Amino acid sequence: MKKTDDSILEVCFLIRSYGKGELAMCYIHGVSQQAAVNRFNTWIRKAPGLEQRLLEMGMSRTGRNYTPAQVQAIVDVFGEP
Repeated sequence: MKKTDDSILEVCFLIRSYGKGELAMCYIHGVSQQAAVNRFNTWIRKAPGLEQRLLEMGMSRTGRNYTPAQVQAIVDVFGEP
């Protein structure tokens, strides 16, 4: 968090390693973690070039984590959650 004035606090999204479920839940609220992961994976597949870029960065389709570089690539496409 950073303080912008006396009454408003801005929450910043940290670029760090995230579990796939953890990151999916940041973007998709109100569903189970597995449903969020499934939907998030669909978003990644449909975003032009994103899945290929993540695979080139070492993402495993069966892995459980995103590296900070992979998270940055996702944020570059979808924006901060």
